[in-house]
Amino acid sequence: MNIIVCAKEVVDVSEIKTDPKTNKPILQGIDKKISDIDKNAVEEGVRIKEKLGGKVTVLSVGPSEAREYIKELLAMGADEAKIIPYADTGDYNVVSTILAGAINNLGYDIILCGEASIDLFSGQTGPRLAQKLGIPQITYAKKLEPKEDTITADRDLGDKKVTMESSYPVLISVTKEINEPRLPSLMQILGAANKPIEVIAHSSLVSEETSVLERIDIKGVSMERKNIIYKDDIDDAIGKLVENLAKDGVLG
Repeated sequence: MNIIVCAKEVVDVSEIKTDPKTNKPILQGIDKKISDIDKNAVEEGVRIKEKLGGKVTVLSVGPSEAREYIKELLAMGADEAKIIPYADTGDYNVVSTILAGAINNLGYDIILCGEASIDLFSGQTGPRLAQKLGIPQITYAKKLEPKEDTITADRDLGDKKVTMESSYPVLISVTKEINEPRLPSLMQILGAANKPIEVIAHSSLVSEETSVLERIDIKGVSMERKNIIYKDDIDDAIGKLVENLAKDGVLG
C-alpha cells in the first residue's frame, strides 16, 4: 500500500498576539510546527501501513526549513519525505497544483490530508487536489477501515454520520477526532535522521501557478473584557450572569 500524506508547516497559532495599535497579528519570532490535523493524517497513514504493509511518504509544500519539522513525522513512522520549497504567499490553488504535479510522479493508493490547516482552515487543498488528480475523495473522515481492495470511512457531518466506501486510488481528509498521534520514542527520533528527505524544485513539476485568492489584509478580532464582577449571593449572581449573557446574544 503506497500512502502519501500531505503536511504543512504553520505558525503555532496558540502563540499569536495582536498589535494593540494596528490590530494586526504579530507573526515574527513565533515558533512553527506541523499543522496539528496533518499529524493525525500521518498517524492514520502509519496505522494503515502497519495493518496492510507498504510505505508512507510525507509530501510538503512550503519553506525549505520545514525539514526540521518533517523529521518529527518520520519519527512517527513515515518512511520518507519530499519537500517542495515555495513561498508562503501561494494560496490553496497554487499548493494543490504543485502537490498534484509531485504526486503524478509517484505511485499511490491513498492520499491523506488533514481536513484543514490550523492557520487558514480553508479546507480547500484536499478537495482541489483530488479534482486535479481526477480521483475519488472522502472528506471529514473520523474513522477508517482499510482493506486490500477498498477502504470504508465514517464521515463526521455534525448532526449525522455517513459511511462511504471507495476503491483505490482515493484521497481522504481526516478530522482531529480520528486518532491520537503517537509520541515517538528516543530511538525513533534518532532513527528518523537516517530516513530520506528529498527536496524538489516546484518549477520541475508545474509550468505556471495562478492564485485565485487575493489576501488584502489580516486583522485580529477584538477580545476586550467587560470586567464585570458579581459579588451578590451566588444564586442572585448566577441569575444576573445568565440575564446579561442572554442580552449580549451569548445564550439563545
